[in-house]
Amino acid sequence: MARSKATFSGLSRDTARALFIKLPPSPRWRRRVTAVLLGIALLTCLGIVAFALVREMTIPSQSATAARSQPPAPPRPPLTRAEEAYIQALWPIHGEVERSTMRMSLGEIFYKIQDLSRAELKTRVDEALATYRRAERRLLALQPPLSLQRAHDEYLAAVRLFQKSAIEALRMFDDGSDDHLLAAHPLSLEGSNRIREVGAKFWPEEFPPN
Repeated sequence: MARSKATFSGLSRDTARALFIKLPPSPRWRRRVTAVLLGIALLTCLGIVAFALVREMTIPSQSATAARSQPPAPPRPPLTRAEEAYIQALWPIHGEVERSTMRMSLGEIFYKIQDLSRAELKTRVDEALATYRRAERRLLALQPPLSLQRAHDEYLAAVRLFQKSAIEALRMFDDGSDDHLLAAHPLSLEGSNRIREVGAKFWPEEFPPN
């Protein structure tokens, strides 16, 4: 034992410190290190979660700020006198077409739920077809300006689709098959979509954007 003490006492301070560091740590010290590491890991996870939450709440506000910072859409150029005159002449035609289409569509629904007789439905379809044919004649008599020629052609095509739909629906009264109503529906739907596209340009209050 004395020899061991002498040997240890003869070592330099640096050598003794190096040997002490290389000694295995005690179990208590290991538990402390483990607890510290677990605490650091937990704090790191909490920090990541907090950062994600803050980022999630910040991104929508940044997007909203960016949307508000975008310049508004430029106003539409004013209509010329020729364009105003054409749109005013088209308006009463459009009103009749819309009313007839709505009345015939409701008639088909009432017929399906047995709240309208076949004879009453036929009357509605006959009246709608007469309105569409009258509207076609009035549209052909109009002279749209060059800037509205395409819209005029689209509206005329829509009215002709309504005519085809009514003619198809009338065939059910010849052979008694309600399948003609199903065949007439896509034609009427396409006509309505075309009129909506044209109407959104002429009467934005009646056809608000979706």
